[in-house]
Amino acid sequence: MFDIGVNLTSSQFAKDRDDVVARALDAGVNGLLITGTNLRESQQAQKLARQYSSCWSTAGVHPHDSSQWQAGTEEAIIELAAQPEVVAIGECGLDFNRNFSTPEEQERAFVAQLRIAAELNMPVFMHCRDAHERFMTLLEPWLDKVPGAVLHCFTGTREEMQACVARGIYIGITGWVCDERRGLELRELLPLIPAEKLLIETDAPYLLPRDLTPKPSSRRNEPAHLPHILQRIAHWRGEDAAWLAATTDANVKTLFGIAF
Repeated sequence: MFDIGVNLTSSQFAKDRDDVVARALDAGVNGLLITGTNLRESQQAQKLARQYSSCWSTAGVHPHDSSQWQAGTEEAIIELAAQPEVVAIGECGLDFNRNFSTPEEQERAFVAQLRIAAELNMPVFMHCRDAHERFMTLLEPWLDKVPGAVLHCFTGTREEMQACVARGIYIGITGWVCDERRGLELRELLPLIPAEKLLIETDAPYLLPRDLTPKPSSRRNEPAHLPHILQRIAHWRGEDAAWLAATTDANVKTLFGIAF
């Protein structure tokens, strides 16, 4: 099973990053996609992906960091995307929940990254929170110009999920679905997501599954917990976990064009 969203550049992994990757592999995880959320972290993600044979990375600017988008950012991302470890543009998109960057800054950076993905024929790794309508408006003209797209850490509504799937967008599901307080609506949507459009992820070190036992004392999530998330998703979808792991792995290979 492949974890499509790991923030391995996080300082929470600084002291034991090698062990984190090793534990994931020992747990049955066969690959990690390290998320780039700004230019500096995208560069770090690429270096880590080169360091670990089971890892790949994305290159992009998260909506929270969109205010950092400058004249040279686009060229730097294009240069980074030329590296073989980098398999997607992003994390890009819109987040109108907290607006750490203004909506205008977010939209400018999002469209710029969609343009880069189209020019380089690379898939996009996307984020959307409290911005679905505007997100889809900006994305729509580019969907036939990029080879694929995934909306990672999906926490939206049934209508939003169906709108994405209808346009061929993959849906990334995290341990959020294991949260008995916030994840119930998402849990009910799981059987409605076509298996050929489903991807799984931890978003580590964030979103530690609340039903994980025993819980780590640090409360830090890590990719070794992906099998737990997979098992829970398979249970709620009424599917065999091994089959779902193989299916989501095939989806990873189709979307990102990688072999593992």
